[in-house]
Amino acid sequence: MEENVLAKRIQGDIKIAMKAGDRLRLDTLRMLLSELKGAQIDEGELSVEREIAILSSSARRRKESIREYENAGREDLASKERAELEIVTAYLPAQMDEAAIEAAVRSIIVETGALGPADIGKVMGAIMSRHKGAVDGNLVKNVAMRLLRG
Repeated sequence: MEENVLAKRIQGDIKIAMKAGDRLRLDTLRMLLSELKGAQIDEGELSVEREIAILSSSARRRKESIREYENAGREDLASKERAELEIVTAYLPAQMDEAAIEAAVRSIIVETGALGPADIGKVMGAIMSRHKGAVDGNLVKNVAMRLLRG
């Protein structure tokens, strides 16, 4: 199993950003590398799946910040967060759209025999493990609840 693949890629991209004088990209990549290195210190060598989970968490935090800044009328800060989010998502697997998520959820519902909202845990667990890093958990939950309510 390859380890620290994304960290190595980010390190190389940091050098490119330095040479290009791209301050936003450089700062964002340094922050990502710092998060990955911190996890590596705590956990040992990181699998690609764990690196993706760390970067997904970083992307999720930026999405939350964007919403908060927009609600506060701080478009300048929201714009910066959107630019950082774009940099982060370049290192993540392509995200499934809502139609693909709905098809996957329907399949899992049939496969697990889920009957209603009480079975959301079974459905969420199966989807999130099969499509790790490629789905937005909140979107999956909303689609699953809508389908389970029938």
